[in-house]
Order: sequence, then C-alpha cells, then structure tokens
Amino acid sequence: MRTAIAPLKARLDGLCARYDTAGALLKDPLSVPLAYASPLDREVAAFVAAHLAYGRVDPMIRAVRSALAPLGPGPATWLRQRSKTDVQRALTAALAGWVWRFHTTEDLVAWLLAWKTLDGESGGGLEDHLLPAIGEEPDAVLSRLVQRLRIELPATYGSRFSLPDPLEGAACKRWRMFLRWMARPGWPDLGLWSRYPVDRLIIPLDTHVARVSRFIGLSHRATPDGKMAREITDALRRLDAADPLRYDFALSHLGILGDCPGVRKRATCSACPLYAVCRADSASTARIPN
Repeated sequence: MRTAIAPLKARLDGLCARYDTAGALLKDPLSVPLAYASPLDREVAAFVAAHLAYGRVDPMIRAVRSALAPLGPGPATWLRQRSKTDVQRALTAALAGWVWRFHTTEDLVAWLLAWKTLDGESGGGLEDHLLPAIGEEPDAVLSRLVQRLRIELPATYGSRFSLPDPLEGAACKRWRMFLRWMARPGWPDLGLWSRYPVDRLIIPLDTHVARVSRFIGLSHRATPDGKMAREITDALRRLDAADPLRYDFALSHLGILGDCPGVRKRATCSACPLYAVCRADSASTARIPN
C-alpha cells in the first residue's frame, strides 16, 4: 500500500462517518435480513439476499423481498417445519414466475432447500459449515462447501453463478458479503456468528470497491479477482488488524450512491473525505469488469 497509513486511516474514518448511516443502509440488501427479529430468520434472509446482491440496487432489494415473502415472518421456522418435498412444492407454486436476472424460481427454491439441508445437519444454521478449524484457511472451508453444492444443486446458470470457488481465483463477492454480515459484530452487520474469525474476513469485492481502492492506493491490480480482494483486505488490515472490513460499507456506498464521479476534480470532489489521498484522473475511468 503506497498511501501512508495514518492519513489514509483518517480519511477512511471520515468516509465511514459520512456513509455509515441509516439512510445509506436503505440502499443495501442487508436492510432485508435486518427486518427480521430472530437470528436464524436473519440468517435465512441473509443467505438469500447476499447471493442475489448484484445488479441495480432498488429492483434487487424488491426481488429479495418477494423471494422471501412466501416464507412469512419466520422463514427458518417455515423451512424447518416442512419436509423437503413440501418446501419444494409450496415454493415452486408460490414463486412461479419469480426471476432476478440470472436466477429463476428453480434456483431460488434449490438455494432455500440447501439452507434447510445444511441447517438440518448442524442443528443451528450454517456457521459450522463455514467455520475454519485451528490452522485451517477459511477459503479452504468455503471451497469445500461450494464444491459440495455444485454437486447437490441443479446445474443451472443461476446456481453456478452463486457458486464461485475462492481456490479457483474467484473474488466470491456474494459469499464474502454473507460472511461479513454473519460474522462481523460492528455496524451495520448482523454479528450472529460468535466463532468465525472476523479478522480473517475478505472484502466483498465489487466494481465500486475495486475502483475506489485503486484510486486511493489500496490495490494496483486492474482485474477484480480473488487476488485483488486479498490485496485490498491486506491493506485494510494494516489500518485495523482486528476488523479490516469496517471500511467496506462506506467504500462500496461511495460508488453505489453515485457520489464518486471517477475523475478527480476539486469542484466536484473536494467535499469527499478521500479527496486528499485520491489519485483518480481521466485515465482511471475505464470500466473495471464486474
């Protein structure tokens, strides 16, 4: 990381002060699981919301809410009280015609059935299936679960889109988002998993985070892949070793809310907390692949 640590930390802390707000949270899929009361209901909603978190934010949030609507106010209880056959039959009927970009009703029903299966094995949600043992890399655990689900879920495009493997070099944005939500106890996250190592989380890398991170020297890579996600996380870990992802929400919403024009100009950018450490210019505006 080329930018000096102290000035960058101060600037990122300022960015958090601006974007770590209830108003920004309304434009985030995390707002959906936060609407549920019980921890397991929040986990089910987060499992769906995180993996549908791509595309334009407003229609995406509507799609997530409509996907969960047939499960009522207690989705975990709804899934637990029914057999797999009954779940598949009821949801296939209730969600007929539901679609979100690459995902269809078949993909969504299979995803909810996967949660039911994994919860049945652990007796308490998904943490046991993603928790690294002592000395084990968290990505090795995630890779095992992904490879298992690739076998057990339908071989549709939507299912495969939800199952990138970190050991194959993927950034795994949606899995990283789910893990952040579930494990990290700080605002705005759910913090429902008490055993997962928060300091080993990897940033959920999207176009916005990739672009801003290059502007402020968190990464020099052009391709938003697993290596870039690790490079950015390593840089953030130097700012906060115990909680490197505390800056993720603010970094992403600077882009999601359209507040970063991608060209550093005093007239439009001087109010941004990152202005003094930003190196964006007209050559930096090329679109980063999603």
